[in-house]
Amino acid sequence: MTMSVPERKSGSEGKEEESEDESEILEESPCGRWQKRKEQVSQGNVPGVESASLAMDTEEGVEVVWNEVLFSDKKVFKAQEEKIKEMFENLMQVEHPNIVKFHKYWLDMKESQARVIFITEYMSSGSLKQFLKKTKKNHKTMNVKAWKRWCTQILSALSYLHSCDPPIIHGNLTCDTIFIQHNGLIKIGSVWHRLFVNVFPDTSVHTKGRQHRDEQRNLHFFAPEYGTSEDDYSIDIFSFGICALEMAVLEIQANGDAAVSKEAIVNAGQSLEDPLMREFTQSCLRQDPKHRPTAHDLLFHRVLFEVHSLKLLAAHCLINNQYLLPENCVEEKTKSFDPNAVMAEIKHDDRPGVQLKYSHVSPLELDKFLEDVKNGIYPLMNFACARPHPVPRALSLSQEQVETVKTPTPEPQETETRKVVQMHCNLESNEEGTKTHVSHTVLQLSLFLKMDDKLHRQLSCDILPTDTPKDLACELHHYAFINEEDVEKVAGFLEDAISRHRVRALATGSTQ
Repeated sequence: MTMSVPERKSGSEGKEEESEDESEILEESPCGRWQKRKEQVSQGNVPGVESASLAMDTEEGVEVVWNEVLFSDKKVFKAQEEKIKEMFENLMQVEHPNIVKFHKYWLDMKESQARVIFITEYMSSGSLKQFLKKTKKNHKTMNVKAWKRWCTQILSALSYLHSCDPPIIHGNLTCDTIFIQHNGLIKIGSVWHRLFVNVFPDTSVHTKGRQHRDEQRNLHFFAPEYGTSEDDYSIDIFSFGICALEMAVLEIQANGDAAVSKEAIVNAGQSLEDPLMREFTQSCLRQDPKHRPTAHDLLFHRVLFEVHSLKLLAAHCLINNQYLLPENCVEEKTKSFDPNAVMAEIKHDDRPGVQLKYSHVSPLELDKFLEDVKNGIYPLMNFACARPHPVPRALSLSQEQVETVKTPTPEPQETETRKVVQMHCNLESNEEGTKTHVSHTVLQLSLFLKMDDKLHRQLSCDILPTDTPKDLACELHHYAFINEEDVEKVAGFLEDAISRHRVRALATGSTQ
C-alpha cells in the first residue's frame, strides 16, 4: 500500500483553483468509487507504471492516485496473471502508519492489450528531499530530536516489511520516496518497486523514462550489490543509512551532475559531531551486506533507543482501547480535575519528595500528544513481535460475474480495512419478536461505530436467542462492516452490553 508521494505536474503555477480541464473525469472504477481525473502526478520512475493521475475517492471525499500498468502483449500478461494477482493481493495486506496506503487494484482486459490499475494514497505535503532542501536554503540545521523521530518511523516501516512472510524488500528507498506530512508523520512510498521489477517482464510493459537505478543523482542510495545478487533486507538498510546521513547533514554534495562519490559519503559521515550518530550510519553502510544490522536491531541502537515512558505506554494503551471509552472522555475528565490536586508523588527518604499536580499537564498538549501517537509518530515497534503476513484475500471475480461498466474487469471482493476506535450501542426488547420466541425476548440492537478515519457507521439488527456475540461480530466482518482484527473486541463489547442489559431487565422484573 505504498507509493512514492506524488508531486503535481500541473501547469497552474500555484493557483488555488484547478482548471476545468484538469478536473475533468476521464474514467471510473467498476464500482464507481474512484474517478480518474486529467491532472497527472509525478511518481518517480516506478517500473512499468505508464501513467499516474489524480483521482477522487467519492466515498471518502479525498484525492488519491490512479496508477496504470499497460501490457502490450496480452499473451505475456496471461502467463503472468496469477503472479500479478498474488503480488497485488499481498500489497493490499500491508498496513502500517508509516507506509503510504495501497487502496485497491483491478484488471482491465481489452482486445489488443491488458491493463492493471491500482489506487494509492495521495501525499500532498512533499518529499523528504524537498524538505531538506528548504531547510538548507534557510541556513538551518537538522534538529537532533526530529532526526531521531524520523529514523525511528522509517525503521518501524522497514522492520514491518522485512518481518512479513515472505519478506517485502523495498529496493527503492531514497529521500525522494520518503514523505513527510505537516504533523511530522513520516511515510515511505514506492514499496512495490522491487515486486514490480521481479514480476513484470521488461519486454511486456510500456514504460516511460529510466528507473531510479539509472538516475545519477540517486545512484548513491543503492547498495554495491544491488541487482547482482538475490534481494535481501541489507539493500534497504544501506539505502536507509544514506537517507539517515542526508537527514543529518541536509545534503551530500555531488560533483556537478555526476553521481555522489564514495569520498563525499565518507566526508559527510565524518562531519557528524555525535559519535553515536556516526557509528549508527556507518553500520548501515558496511560494504559486506552480511555485516549490516537489521531494521529491528537499529531500533535498539543507543542513538535511538529509549525505555519508553509511562506516558507513552499509557497513550498507546488508551488509543488501542479507545472503543471502550466514551467520546471526548479525555477532555471531559481533565475538566473535572482540581488543578491543585496531586495526581502522583515521588517520595525520597533523604530529601523532599516531588509532587505532580494536574495543573502541570496542559489538556491541549495532551490531546496533541495522543493525536501524534494515534498517527504513528511515536511507534512502539521496539517491543513489537514480528507481525506475520496475513493470508491473501480472495482473488478477483471472473468477468462473467460483473455487469459491463466503463472499465469492464471487476475489482477484488470488498473488505473493511479501517479500524474501529469507538463503539456505542443501544439494546431494546422487541415485543414483536417476543411473540415469535415465546420463552425468550428478541433484542433489537442499534450499534454505533466510529472508524479510525473519523467516519461513523450505524447498524441495526435483531438479536435472536440463538445468536452469540461472536456470531454477530463474525457476521459484521463477513459483510465487510468491520475489520477482521476488530472481531474479538466487537464480540467482547457486545457480550458486555447484552449482559448489562439482561441484568437491568431482571432488576426491573422483565423476563429475559
